[in-house]
Amino acid sequence: MKTVEYTNTFQIGQPILNLFPLFSPEGEKYWVPGWSYENVMGTTELSEDYIFLTKSHDHGSADAIWLVKRFDPDAHVVEFYRVEPGEKVGVVKVKCAEVESDKTEVEISYKYSPLSEKGEHFVSGFTQADYDEFIGEWKELLLKYFASKA
Repeated sequence: MKTVEYTNTFQIGQPILNLFPLFSPEGEKYWVPGWSYENVMGTTELSEDYIFLTKSHDHGSADAIWLVKRFDPDAHVVEFYRVEPGEKVGVVKVKCAEVESDKTEVEISYKYSPLSEKGEHFVSGFTQADYDEFIGEWKELLLKYFASKA
Protein backbone atom coordinates (compact mmCIF):
# COMPACT_ATOMS: atom_id res chain seq x y z
CA MET A 1 0.00 0.00 0.00
CA LYS A 2 1.37 3.38 -0.99
CA THR A 3 1.07 6.25 1.45
CA VAL A 4 1.86 9.90 1.01
CA GLU A 5 2.99 12.27 3.74
CA TYR A 6 3.82 15.96 3.67
CA THR A 7 4.74 18.54 6.28
CA ASN A 8 4.73 22.30 6.00
CA THR A 9 5.57 25.06 8.46
CA PHE A 10 4.68 28.73 8.69
CA GLN A 11 4.72 31.50 11.28
CA ILE A 12 1.88 33.71 12.46
CA GLY A 13 2.36 36.89 14.49
CA GLN A 14 0.12 35.76 17.34
CA PRO A 15 0.70 34.34 20.81
CA ILE A 16 0.54 30.54 20.90
CA LEU A 17 -2.48 30.63 23.25
CA ASN A 18 -4.46 32.62 20.63
CA LEU A 19 -3.53 30.26 17.81
CA PHE A 20 -3.47 26.68 19.10
CA PRO A 21 -7.17 26.49 20.10
CA LEU A 22 -8.13 27.28 16.48
CA PHE A 23 -6.97 23.79 15.43
CA SER A 24 -10.01 22.02 16.83
CA PRO A 25 -13.48 21.29 15.47
CA GLU A 26 -14.90 24.32 17.32
CA GLY A 27 -11.91 26.56 16.61
CA GLU A 28 -12.03 25.97 12.86
CA LYS A 29 -15.48 27.59 12.75
CA TYR A 30 -13.77 30.94 13.28
CA TRP A 31 -11.34 30.88 10.37
CA VAL A 32 -12.30 28.18 7.84
CA PRO A 33 -15.06 29.33 5.44
CA GLY A 34 -17.91 26.83 5.36
CA TRP A 35 -16.45 24.67 8.14
CA SER A 36 -19.02 22.72 10.05
CA TYR A 37 -18.93 19.44 11.86
CA GLU A 38 -21.31 17.08 13.58
CA ASN A 39 -20.61 16.85 17.28
CA VAL A 40 -21.32 13.30 18.38
CA MET A 41 -19.70 13.62 21.81
CA GLY A 42 -22.09 16.07 23.47
CA THR A 43 -19.24 18.41 24.43
CA THR A 44 -16.98 20.82 22.59
CA GLU A 45 -14.06 20.18 24.95
CA LEU A 46 -11.39 18.40 22.91
CA SER A 47 -9.74 15.30 24.37
CA GLU A 48 -8.08 12.14 23.15
CA ASP A 49 -10.62 9.73 21.61
CA TYR A 50 -12.97 12.65 20.83
CA ILE A 51 -15.01 11.84 17.71
CA PHE A 52 -16.69 14.15 15.20
CA LEU A 53 -17.98 13.94 11.63
CA THR A 54 -17.55 16.16 8.57
CA LYS A 55 -19.02 16.29 5.08
CA SER A 56 -16.61 16.42 2.11
CA HIS A 57 -14.04 18.72 3.72
CA ASP A 58 -10.39 19.27 2.66
CA HIS A 59 -9.36 16.50 0.30
CA GLY A 60 -12.57 14.70 1.18
CA SER A 61 -14.82 13.35 -1.49
CA ALA A 62 -16.79 11.48 1.14
CA ASP A 63 -18.06 12.02 4.64
CA ALA A 64 -15.29 11.61 7.18
CA ILE A 65 -15.07 10.26 10.70
CA TRP A 66 -12.47 12.13 12.77
CA LEU A 67 -10.94 10.70 15.96
CA VAL A 68 -8.51 12.58 18.14
CA LYS A 69 -5.40 10.42 18.25
CA ARG A 70 -3.36 12.72 20.51
CA PHE A 71 -4.23 15.90 22.35
CA ASP A 72 -1.52 17.55 24.40
CA PRO A 73 -2.49 21.18 25.01
CA ASP A 74 0.57 21.78 27.20
CA ALA A 75 2.85 20.82 24.30
CA HIS A 76 0.46 22.50 21.78
CA VAL A 77 0.07 19.32 19.73
CA VAL A 78 -3.07 17.74 18.32
CA GLU A 79 -3.33 14.73 16.01
CA PHE A 80 -6.42 13.40 14.31
CA TYR A 81 -7.29 10.23 12.42
CA ARG A 82 -9.50 11.16 9.51
CA VAL A 83 -11.30 8.12 8.10
CA GLU A 84 -13.20 8.17 4.84
CA PRO A 85 -14.67 4.65 4.82
CA GLY A 86 -13.88 2.73 1.67
CA GLU A 87 -11.54 5.44 0.39
CA LYS A 88 -8.64 6.59 2.58
CA VAL A 89 -7.35 7.21 6.08
CA GLY A 90 -5.50 10.36 6.98
CA VAL A 91 -3.43 11.32 9.98
CA VAL A 92 -3.38 15.07 10.54
CA LYS A 93 -0.91 16.55 13.02
CA VAL A 94 -0.71 20.18 14.10
CA LYS A 95 2.10 21.34 16.37
CA CYS A 96 2.52 24.92 17.53
CA ALA A 97 5.76 26.29 18.97
CA GLU A 98 6.36 29.68 20.50
CA VAL A 99 8.99 31.65 18.55
CA GLU A 100 8.46 34.84 20.54
CA SER A 101 5.69 35.91 22.91
CA ASP A 102 3.72 37.25 19.92
CA LYS A 103 4.91 34.86 17.19
CA THR A 104 4.05 31.18 16.74
CA GLU A 105 5.38 28.56 14.37
CA VAL A 106 2.78 26.12 13.09
CA GLU A 107 3.82 22.74 11.71
CA ILE A 108 1.14 20.73 9.89
CA SER A 109 1.54 17.18 8.62
CA TYR A 110 -0.90 15.14 6.58
CA LYS A 111 -0.37 11.45 5.88
CA TYR A 112 -2.83 9.58 3.66
CA SER A 113 -3.16 5.82 3.14
CA PRO A 114 -5.58 4.47 0.52
CA LEU A 115 -8.29 1.94 1.31
CA SER A 116 -9.50 1.43 -2.26
CA GLU A 117 -8.79 2.19 -5.90
CA LYS A 118 -10.41 5.60 -5.46
CA GLY A 119 -8.14 6.26 -2.47
CA GLU A 120 -5.10 5.08 -4.42
CA HIS A 121 -6.00 7.50 -7.21
CA PHE A 122 -6.11 10.37 -4.71
CA VAL A 123 -2.84 9.38 -3.00
CA SER A 124 -0.94 8.95 -6.27
CA GLY A 125 -2.11 12.37 -7.48
CA PHE A 126 -1.57 14.34 -4.26
CA THR A 127 1.74 16.17 -4.70
CA GLN A 128 3.97 18.31 -2.51
CA ALA A 129 2.93 21.31 -4.62
CA ASP A 130 -0.76 20.54 -3.93
CA TYR A 131 -0.01 20.29 -0.23
CA ASP A 132 2.03 23.50 -0.16
CA GLU A 133 -0.85 25.36 -1.81
CA PHE A 134 -3.34 23.84 0.64
CA ILE A 135 -1.31 24.82 3.72
CA GLY A 136 -0.58 28.24 2.20
CA GLU A 137 -4.34 28.76 2.23
CA TRP A 138 -4.42 27.89 5.95
CA LYS A 139 -1.92 30.66 6.63
CA GLU A 140 -3.88 33.18 4.52
CA LEU A 141 -7.16 32.31 6.27
CA LEU A 142 -5.58 32.59 9.71
CA LEU A 143 -4.06 35.98 8.84
CA LYS A 144 -7.47 37.18 7.59
CA TYR A 145 -9.11 35.95 10.78
CA PHE A 146 -6.67 37.77 13.05
CA ALA A 147 -6.81 40.94 10.89
CA SER A 148 -10.61 40.96 11.26
CA LYS A 149 -10.22 40.89 15.05
CA ALA A 150 -7.71 43.78 15.16
